[in-house]
Amino acid sequence: MSSDSAPLIQLRGVTKNYGSGATAFQALKGIDLDIQSGDFVAVMGPSGSGKSTTMNILGCLDVPSAGTFLFRGVHVEMLDRDQRALLRRKYLGFVFQGFNLLARTSALENVELPLVYRGDPRAERRAAAMAALDKVGLKDWWDHTPGELSGGQQQRVAIARAIATNPAVLLADEPTGNLDSERSVEIMQLLTDLNRTSGITVLMVTHEPDMAAFARTIVHFKDGLVERIDANPHPTEAVS
Repeated sequence: MSSDSAPLIQLRGVTKNYGSGATAFQALKGIDLDIQSGDFVAVMGPSGSGKSTTMNILGCLDVPSAGTFLFRGVHVEMLDRDQRALLRRKYLGFVFQGFNLLARTSALENVELPLVYRGDPRAERRAAAMAALDKVGLKDWWDHTPGELSGGQQQRVAIARAIATNPAVLLADEPTGNLDSERSVEIMQLLTDLNRTSGITVLMVTHEPDMAAFARTIVHFKDGLVERIDANPHPTEAVS
């Protein structure tokens, strides 16, 4: 990763205000942040620090009140709702603390969903979904419903769904929050492997230092600002 290459994502002076008048609240007070392509970034901070608001903006689910947001050189803050939705579908994948799987639908069909929304032909989306399940080690479980899978397996299906579209960026919001420690480590090893072998840029919100230790960059939020950014020269290694 060249140090002189333009960042994949740039935030400059980003603010976010909610409400007006006496009820006005400034969630972000001027965020500057660069994220390089291929990095693994953990975002940490107490509740109300601005980390979730920032992730919503990075995920094109919300827009800044002021400031600039560049993604691959494109001014995202200038895009309309449809253009932001197109950017999400083409470049972004999402993993949540709650697995958000359809209960009576097979793992394969769950993974196919974003490809259905994108309008991919049936044969192509089935092949892409199976390839994604293979990447997360669940190819043989393709016909199982979420109720037939463990929590760790369900999160793997959710990750497969997020990567089925070959996104440039994977945004993970507390991806281990509903898992025990052993399953949490498995999911972090999977995210590390995807980051290193597929080149997917990973942005992960977590409150757990042990999980953040897998990342190469750790961004700390406090009171609506980036408090500091730590490089992690020795991230926790994935164990094959």
